[in-house]
Amino acid sequence: MRKSLLASAIVALASFSAVANEEDANLTTMSNFSYDYLEGRIGVSPLTYGAGFSMSIHPNAHVRVEADTEFDSDWDTAAGIGFHAPINNWADLTGELLARGVNKDNFDSDVGLEVNLGIRQWLGPQVEVGGEIGLLTVDDEEDTFGSAYGRFHATELFSLGAAYRVNEWYGDQFMFTTRFKY
Repeated sequence: MRKSLLASAIVALASFSAVANEEDANLTTMSNFSYDYLEGRIGVSPLTYGAGFSMSIHPNAHVRVEADTEFDSDWDTAAGIGFHAPINNWADLTGELLARGVNKDNFDSDVGLEVNLGIRQWLGPQVEVGGEIGLLTVDDEEDTFGSAYGRFHATELFSLGAAYRVNEWYGDQFMFTTRFKY
């Protein structure tokens, strides 16, 4: 009797452990947001125009390419790889390592590196907020930058957003964005 009771207890504990591990495995391979999108944006003060592209390459990794310009022989481009992982059912932790190519009218073209860490959070079924902080190294100068944004998801495939960037290549700047999920 004791042996069968002990065997039943071991089987029950093993099944609970397997279910718990399965739930943990599902959390580590999912995210709360789509990282497959095309983006168009306009910056204010200074007036800039930009576009971006992001594509998932793994359940928890993505590649991103973006470019901004004032159309005055200047540009700010970035390309690289990032990660995204759920913190809970409504938020993702993100990070990226990007190569940056920059040119301003009073600077020569230069290549640098950007490292950033951010968070994306759902406030409701259609409202997303987030922010990031990072380090930008270009031409042997290091600058810390940050941004905060809000995004309204009108449909599953289309969203509008507003962001405030601090200490970016074009200085402090408001951005208005639109994203098209593919």
